[in-house]
Amino acid sequence: MTAPVALDPAHTALILVDLMDRIVALPLEPRKGTEALATCEELAATFRSAGAPVVLVRVERPAVTEQPPGSGLSAGLRRDGDIEIVKRTIGGFQDTGLHDRLRERGVTTLVFGGIATNLGVESTARAAADLGYDLIFVEDAMTAFTAAEHEASVRLDFPRLGTVVQAAEVAVTSG
Repeated sequence: MTAPVALDPAHTALILVDLMDRIVALPLEPRKGTEALATCEELAATFRSAGAPVVLVRVERPAVTEQPPGSGLSAGLRRDGDIEIVKRTIGGFQDTGLHDRLRERGVTTLVFGGIATNLGVESTARAAADLGYDLIFVEDAMTAFTAAEHEASVRLDFPRLGTVVQAAEVAVTSG
């Protein structure tokens, strides 16, 4: 393990993407959705205890009268004070107000986890990079439909956008 990545809670937010039962339950690689969810829950607890914002992004299908079963956030994930964002595209910034909500809080650094690595997480991260945020990607807090898709994002794309770490390397402390 490398040295912890020290993050200032006054300027850092955790962004967790599409942690919904219907997505967590899919056959995913290189780890099960429940494993990625557990790591995301641990990260969220760390961020909350440090007073840093936790943003929970979930997708809703546009133009349908009723969302499929399991479309809410996974049970127990959301806590009072968390920011819930509903997206209707692959990424979490398009027409959601997320950028404004982060700016209001003085956030300049985003830490990512969620499902799927190469879709919702990467699309949200690319928009965040375009908006000037510093990006941290927690590899063991993500998974995808195939290990190859996950690895392509983690090894090829994410290093061009920010820093890739493991959950154990994330330290959210002021001062």
